[in-house]
Amino acid sequence: MRRFWRDNSLGLVFGVLFLVVLVAQAFAGHADFNQQQLASGMEPISLGRYLTSASFAADVAENWQSEYLQFFLYIFLTVWLVQRGSPESKKPGEQGRESDEKQKVGPYATDGSPVWARAGGLRRMLLSNSLGIVMGLLFVASWLTQSIAGAAAFNERQLRDLQEPVTWAEYLTEPDFWNRTLQNWQSELLAVASMVILSIYLRQRGSPESKPVGSPHDATGVEG
Repeated sequence: MRRFWRDNSLGLVFGVLFLVVLVAQAFAGHADFNQQQLASGMEPISLGRYLTSASFAADVAENWQSEYLQFFLYIFLTVWLVQRGSPESKKPGEQGRESDEKQKVGPYATDGSPVWARAGGLRRMLLSNSLGIVMGLLFVASWLTQSIAGAAAFNERQLRDLQEPVTWAEYLTEPDFWNRTLQNWQSELLAVASMVILSIYLRQRGSPESKPVGSPHDATGVEG
C-alpha cells in the first residue's frame, strides 16, 4: 500500500485537491446564488437543489471545457511548433510525427510496448493519437454541457426578469455565453504561453517541468 501511494502520489494528490476545491465551490456558489435570490425577492434554495441546478452545472462545465481546450491545443501544436529554450518544446528541427523507430512502433516495439503499438492500420493510428482525441472529445463534451446548462440558467434569469426565454441555438449567439467562454479561454492560453516562455529563463530544481538549474537558456527540450 505504501508503494502504491508513493508511485501514484501525484495523481492522487491532484484528485483529492480537485474534490476539495469542487466541494468548496459548491458551498460558495450556493451562498452566492442564494444572495442573488434574496436580492431579487425570491426564496433561497437548499444545497442539494443547487447542486442539481443549471447554474452550478454551467459554472463547473465552463471551467472544465477551457482546461481541456488548453491541453488539446497544446498536445497537437507541440507536434509541429517549437519554442527555442523551452523544456516544454521539442528541439528546433525535430518537428513532426517522428519516425517509427523513435516512437517504438511496429517492428521497433519493445516487450513492454502496448499491444496496439505492434499492430498496424487503424489500431496503431488510434493509439498514436489517443491522447489528443480523448482530450478533444472531453472538450467538446464539456463545451456542450456548458452551453446546455448555461442556456437553462440563462432562461431562468429571463423568466425571473419577465423576459422571453431563448432556444439553445439562440443562446449560442448571446453575449452571456461568449463572455463565459472567452474569459476562460484567454486565461488558459495565457497560462500556457507563460509556462512555455518563462521556463526558458526560470528554473525549479527537481521539477520535470523545468530545465536543470545549470542548463543554458537556449537549451531546448531538456527536462530536470
